[in-house]
Amino acid sequence: MTGERIGLIAGNGRFPLVFAERARLRGVRVAAVAHRGETDPGIAALVETVTWIDAGQIGAMITALRAAGIARAVMAGGIAKPRLFENFRPDDRALALLARVGTIRDDGLLRALATELEREGIAIVESTLYLGDLVPAVGVLTQRVPTEAEWSDVRHGLDAARAIGRFDIGQTVVIRQGTVVAVEGIEGTDATIRRAGSLVRGEFVVVKVCKPTQDTRFDLPAIGAETVRGMCEAGGRVLAVEAGRTIMLDRDVMVATADAGGLAIVAVEAETP
Repeated sequence: MTGERIGLIAGNGRFPLVFAERARLRGVRVAAVAHRGETDPGIAALVETVTWIDAGQIGAMITALRAAGIARAVMAGGIAKPRLFENFRPDDRALALLARVGTIRDDGLLRALATELEREGIAIVESTLYLGDLVPAVGVLTQRVPTEAEWSDVRHGLDAARAIGRFDIGQTVVIRQGTVVAVEGIEGTDATIRRAGSLVRGEFVVVKVCKPTQDTRFDLPAIGAETVRGMCEAGGRVLAVEAGRTIMLDRDVMVATADAGGLAIVAVEAETP
């Protein structure tokens, strides 16, 4: 182990586990704060220490990170929005933060949380810190290349996804022949894809991007093998993401699954702020 230490504020999904694995391979010691009912319990085997809290317990989060001697941390994985309405237990510090911010919208709340941590001497840094090739460069990542008609849908999808992102609605849209079939709400990307598959008979394009005002230190779009499997089952043909601003979990498995299902995955140039 090196002397390097990092804090991990872990939400749901594979992303926190992948981050912890990558950090450990570099000899970095990880102190995690995980969320009950959200974070995969497997995180405990991948980090040096883990403290479990409920969503909204900011005071406990700060106490745990400071006790571990953490000066910088990453946020990896989200908290399911339905849980914020059903099982949100804010402590006094969180209530004070919410009173100042006045919203539980992702962007504003995460920025405010980052500021709160920084006041305590804990800098929030890019969650892509140790991820290397899991963040794609521009190009076609699969054997199959989109058709001209599919590229047209990709371009339309980029415009639509960036438009809804300005209102903090979601990061994903589904397009078929120039028509928006589905827009991501609070249900998440995979559920949006399943819904699209039930509405049309396949042959659709999925576009997932950063919100135009998104702080890239946290809440970057993440896709994994399950997303690709779901698209193949629903009849999707192209998955388009932004280069340099997307985390591809289990990238080798994703690409192999896409190739087997005749799906194209492309990374496009990110929009300049």
